[in-house]
Amino acid sequence: MQEKVLERTDISFTEFKEQVIKDYTTAVVSRECSLLGRREVLTGKAKFGIFGDGKEVPQLAMAKAFKNGDFRSGYYRDQTLMMALNLLSVEEFFAGLYANTDIEKEPMAGGRQMGGHFGTHSLNKDGSWKNLTQQPNSSADISPTAGQMPRLLGLAQASKIYRNVEGIDAEKFSVNGNEVAWGTIGNASTSEGLFWETINAAGVMQVPMVISVWDDAYGISVPAKYQTTKENISEILKGFQRDEENNGYEIIVVNGWNYPELMEAYQKASAISRENHTPVLVHVKELTQPQGHSTSGSHERYKSESRLQWEKENDCNVKMRAWIIESEIATDEELKEIEKEAKKTVREGKKAAWKAFTEGPIQDKNTVVNLISKVAETSSNKNFIQPLLDELSAIKEPQKFEVLRIARKVLIYTLKENSTAKTDLVNWVNNFTNITQPEYSSHLHSEQTNNALSIAEVKPEYNEDAELVDGRIVIRENFDKIFTKYPEALIFGEDTGNIGDVNQGLEGLQEKYGELRIADAGIREATILGQGIGMAMRGLRPIAEIQYLDYIMYALQIMTDDLATVHYRTKGKQKAPLIVRTRGHRLEGIWHSGSQMGGLVHLLRGIHILVPRNMTKAAGFYNTLLESDEPALIVECLNGYRLKEKLPTNLGEFKTPIGVVETVKEGNDITLVSYGSTLRIVEDVAKDLISVGIDAEVIDVQSLLPFDVNHDIVKSVEKTNRLLVIDEDVPGGASAYIMQEILEKQNAYRFLDSKPQTLTAKEHRPAYGTDGDYFSKPSAEDIFEKVYSIFNEVNPTEFPSLR
Repeated sequence: MQEKVLERTDISFTEFKEQVIKDYTTAVVSRECSLLGRREVLTGKAKFGIFGDGKEVPQLAMAKAFKNGDFRSGYYRDQTLMMALNLLSVEEFFAGLYANTDIEKEPMAGGRQMGGHFGTHSLNKDGSWKNLTQQPNSSADISPTAGQMPRLLGLAQASKIYRNVEGIDAEKFSVNGNEVAWGTIGNASTSEGLFWETINAAGVMQVPMVISVWDDAYGISVPAKYQTTKENISEILKGFQRDEENNGYEIIVVNGWNYPELMEAYQKASAISRENHTPVLVHVKELTQPQGHSTSGSHERYKSESRLQWEKENDCNVKMRAWIIESEIATDEELKEIEKEAKKTVREGKKAAWKAFTEGPIQDKNTVVNLISKVAETSSNKNFIQPLLDELSAIKEPQKFEVLRIARKVLIYTLKENSTAKTDLVNWVNNFTNITQPEYSSHLHSEQTNNALSIAEVKPEYNEDAELVDGRIVIRENFDKIFTKYPEALIFGEDTGNIGDVNQGLEGLQEKYGELRIADAGIREATILGQGIGMAMRGLRPIAEIQYLDYIMYALQIMTDDLATVHYRTKGKQKAPLIVRTRGHRLEGIWHSGSQMGGLVHLLRGIHILVPRNMTKAAGFYNTLLESDEPALIVECLNGYRLKEKLPTNLGEFKTPIGVVETVKEGNDITLVSYGSTLRIVEDVAKDLISVGIDAEVIDVQSLLPFDVNHDIVKSVEKTNRLLVIDEDVPGGASAYIMQEILEKQNAYRFLDSKPQTLTAKEHRPAYGTDGDYFSKPSAEDIFEKVYSIFNEVNPTEFPSLR
């Protein structure tokens, strides 16, 4: 075996021995981190632990095949891989366990994710891209089972785009598409639909993706016989195996304790995928989980004595150690010395991480103890303050919240007192909160100069004899300009390519720009989103099309858990400026007319949600977003594609501002707020209201997230003194959100002379047919009568009851 490895790698035996010893050292250090990490949780220094013990050796082999420019999309067992790639030190491992908020000390997430969630830094401090081809990369992990899979598809697809699409500036992102996307998943998680959707899509698309299944025969406490048909994922995936006539997967099966065979397997997987853009499945069997699933329980509760004994004997580190001695690479004494030194290294790294985590709060504690002591001296409530002072003084290694909590409690006992000491304590509380809160709350959105809200409005321009065209022509011609202007822009989805989308907004563009840039996709919304996330993480500007708003539900988990949190969970070190395109509103039928905007608004914080009333406004949003660095969802009006609009002359250049409302009709009597297709109905009703003496002001929200950043609606309410919010979501949905924004954040309640009200759809989903729409969602008559009833209540003489 030594000669075979030497022949393949073309290195001397001495160099080979050095590599093996280095690998074993990494494996032992990683294992010690897992063991000591568990103890730190059980002693209360950390909240929860989930570790990579039992998976060390295959990850060493993967690291050998992992090259600069490659990307990882894995799960929370991959600490050894990160260590082998020099992306995670012992001190950083424990900083993550303790949730240190210093991004320099805890570079994975700045304390925002629990340990075991890994990521690298793709961005410079100014938000610009690093050169990703000069470093190994890891997309930021998420916990939801198999949630890493859709993104993996997009990371792999980016290589295919960079290799085959001309004109893209790929200097920082790709070297001829040679990069592999490496995915990891536990055997039990292959039961998830996201796994199967991704596996199928990658096989169809033929992208450079290597997915490793770490198979330890359990999913938490549930054995494989309840997880997987035949208890063998590679066996049931044999139908995906490529052959001489059909594309598919290369499937490799290897035991997770066999170091030399693992090395060979991963070199083979890398070569096949990197060169041919063929997806590869590596089924790594006979792995163990020495400490069980996590610190929340013990695997002795559900594993038999014989299984536990087998795991001790077949532990990958134990097997590697025996192989090293048998191969005369090192002696037992030499390995014992390595193991002894590894324990010392881990202990010292843990100690340094804990000191770094606690030294700031200890200083804060000492400061606050001094401040509270001075407050107590002059306070009439000293007897109540002293126990709090004693409590804080007794905490040897406080956390930030403990110091702040006690300081704030003390202030309650000094409500009616004034002293210099109290002022000093108040100032400390305010300053500490202002400094500390952003450590947990920053970077929900981009904080750079090219964030979406900073892109200035550019109005559409028209010739005097501007042509009236279908709305779809406006959006189509604007997309044409976009794909010419931005070689890195591409769009994909169901019916998006060949027929130019279901409403012909991309008509003819595939023929012009090619099948990779204007692409059809299978019926698989979650991985359409994943394609977009992964490609956006690698410098492309994807537009992922979800055919109808209702189908967002299939992709919602990926949108909320992954896309919406990328920038936040990396503390601004990664971004995925994906644009999600969909269409909805006012179609008839339960399954094709959902307007679940309230749900989206609450689940997608971190993504801009834009609701243009026509195609010109929608086109302007695309133009704005492509100059920014943030993700967004654009909901085009489904019944607007055939409505006539003037064709602008500055296509591709005009920009709809994000977070800015538009007053489409001025008035003095009541403020009507709406968006999307319903806004057009409101506009028509406003004309009818004039005939009965009601002059309504109509405001188009345009953007739900963010909402009215200039607080223009409150200015309208100050003038009209009345407010009605109209939309086609269910009661308590988007209308309730809008109402809270106006009344609570903008304080419009101060100017109201009538009760603020909402008019929404019924609680049920829309019934089918035109009649179904009329009796399910707000009609023109509903809006007219609602507005009129408000004035009937104000002045029943002038506005007698309608019925």
